[in-house]
Amino acid sequence: MARRIFDVIEYPDEMRNEIVHRFPESGPGDFQMGSQVIVRESQNAVFFRDGRALDTFGPGRHTITTANIPFVRDWVGKLFNERSPFTAEVYYVAVREFADQKWGTPQPIIVKNPGVGLGIALLQAFGSYSFQVSNPQQFVAQIVGAQGAYTTADIQGRFRSMILSKLQDLLGELGTKQGKSVLDIIGLTEEIGAGVRAKAQDDFKAIGITLKSFYVENIKPSSKSAEELRAMGMLDMQTYMQLQAADAMRDAAKNPGGGAGLTAGIGAGIGIGNIMGQAFQGGMQPPAPAGGAAPVAPAAPSGGPAPDVMNPTQAASYLQVSEADVMKLISDGQIKAKQIGSQYKISKKVLDDFLAS
Repeated sequence: MARRIFDVIEYPDEMRNEIVHRFPESGPGDFQMGSQVIVRESQNAVFFRDGRALDTFGPGRHTITTANIPFVRDWVGKLFNERSPFTAEVYYVAVREFADQKWGTPQPIIVKNPGVGLGIALLQAFGSYSFQVSNPQQFVAQIVGAQGAYTTADIQGRFRSMILSKLQDLLGELGTKQGKSVLDIIGLTEEIGAGVRAKAQDDFKAIGITLKSFYVENIKPSSKSAEELRAMGMLDMQTYMQLQAADAMRDAAKNPGGGAGLTAGIGAGIGIGNIMGQAFQGGMQPPAPAGGAAPVAPAAPSGGPAPDVMNPTQAASYLQVSEADVMKLISDGQIKAKQIGSQYKISKKVLDDFLAS
């Protein structure tokens, strides 16, 4: 199949959704001295060969033999002894500003949250940014030559990775070095946007891009903190269960009529937790007997006032002797006792007189 030689190099597209476009779209491009290169107002054209970006053509109509494209002309002369056709690729680069590009955190970012809960938190954020190719030759060399990628999706994916890396660094600094809480960080969206732009600027410049703006539209705690922390290996089982219970309570509060089983389960869990807590604190009371009767109060401690009339057992306690000793004193006639049926009754005055005798 005969190779096609291009004498007009052109990409008649406004490139509103395209950052870079290869000419020809596939296979090698064969050009000749005298070929016309047509570049529109929002474009630059970069000649590329063997991993090198050779020369850049700004807006206008160019002829390869003219003196205003010295690098390509010299390169063709050295490589081909001024003979044509020669083989190369041409990349059309959009040099307008790409505004309102969206970014967001695909995964939550871990930040320290001093003095609150576990001391850490997961944050999610999203916003927008804008960029412009400021050095098309460097851009093609770094992105197409070094990375081998020139689709818009690939390039924007790299931009977002660079931005998110700087955002993560900055949030880490706010929490660790400056001791900012999550609430503080949420209130610093404008400062964080300016900080990320400043941090990312050099990296963008190194690939021929100017980061024109960077905005943080929202920063908020992740709604799935317990699951994500556990998946990251940052929670022990006890803490995970506690957070799961908190999540369940939150969900139940959002849906009060949505499931007695869930509510009952949460209630049981809280009851068990309270009982265990009381037991550990020594404040747990014995259970009430079946039937709902009130527990029997313990007997009053000994040492209270002695009754005026006592039986032998009470008399022994009062005299601090054995009951046998009391009965011997009665039988010996040393203390007087009144027998009523099978029981002996002893007055307190008798015992006091015995002790005083």
